[in-house]
Amino acid sequence: MAIILFDDENYQNLLPLVYTRPAGNLRIGIITIAEKWAKHLGQGYSWHTRAYLQGKFPINITADNLFINGAVCPDDSLLEAVDKLQIGQALNYQDQLIAVRLDATDAAKFNPATKYLAASVDNLPVIIRYPEYIFRYNDIELRKDFQLLTKGRESAAMSSTNTIIGDQFFAEEGAQAECCTFSTINGPIYLAAKTEIWEGTNIRGAFAINENSQVKMGTKIYGATTIGPYCRVGGEINNAVVWGYSNKGHEGYLGNSVLGEWCNLGADTNNSNLKNNYAEVKLYDYATQHYRKTGLQFCGLIMADHAKSGINTMFNTGTVVGVAANVFGGGFPPNYVPDFTWGGSDGLEEYRITKAMETTAKVFARREHRAFDEHEQSILKEVFELTKQFRD
Repeated sequence: MAIILFDDENYQNLLPLVYTRPAGNLRIGIITIAEKWAKHLGQGYSWHTRAYLQGKFPINITADNLFINGAVCPDDSLLEAVDKLQIGQALNYQDQLIAVRLDATDAAKFNPATKYLAASVDNLPVIIRYPEYIFRYNDIELRKDFQLLTKGRESAAMSSTNTIIGDQFFAEEGAQAECCTFSTINGPIYLAAKTEIWEGTNIRGAFAINENSQVKMGTKIYGATTIGPYCRVGGEINNAVVWGYSNKGHEGYLGNSVLGEWCNLGADTNNSNLKNNYAEVKLYDYATQHYRKTGLQFCGLIMADHAKSGINTMFNTGTVVGVAANVFGGGFPPNYVPDFTWGGSDGLEEYRITKAMETTAKVFARREHRAFDEHEQSILKEVFELTKQFRD
């Protein structure tokens, strides 16, 4: 049986984070949503997504195909319900398709809007409806992933120079730390292979760091925070999710926030996560092109792939920064920085696609195992065209 993660029309609510990926490729907890399903079901996966993403995220149809909504995180009850599906049967939550099992013929013409014969799911643990749901529900998913990834395994031994408080600590072989404090009283801590936690760092769970990432000296991290693969972080971080291949390497605060891939925050970049009047935070919504109430008092920065900030950048509460935006200058930039724009509080102008591609090629060259190939290039070019309306 093939697992196929699909996007439905609600993907628009997750922009700009999903301009460059399917919803199932979002990271929440320790691993991505697709990786959660694959781990639980014991097999690989492919994608049913928008045409311009299909080159990088291809589909693989077999005689027996299980389509799963990419915004839905699995739990035991949902896994049990999915396991019982026969070919032609589906699961819905309210009016939203959660999963459907199809033969090759029907899979080839699959449409998420199709009304299938479906049973209803009464409760869903976590479904990512908006970008802020990623940090909002990261604690829940981090704890679930910790159990999933550590079941039946034993943590590697750590240096005696560290202080580990509590018993929900797990380190893979090759994780390194010296003279650090890890407190698991409020949640688990997971260190993946080839990670480095530098001297003087204090980490309070729930926390996870993925392979080949580094935490710099004297960093303070609070739960629930996830650092993806190939990142370098420092300063102060609270309840943030960094997808991977991104850097926050210097002092400055990042809280109640989400960063995509290939982002870089300049030295002393800070974000506000609480309004001075303690009012509910609003975020720019691509689907409606208006600011949307989040229901949150604490909400910081949502930054899409390839975006960057200059030194001393100050992001106001509830700021959305689009794909390949470059933010710099004094004062607070707007609460919405459109994709492929350049500037800050003094104004924004279009970041030409040729310049954006040149920079991206240089960033990829720093990671020998990642190539800025034709698929990556075509995605950026397509997103540039799709977002032109927001720059105009």
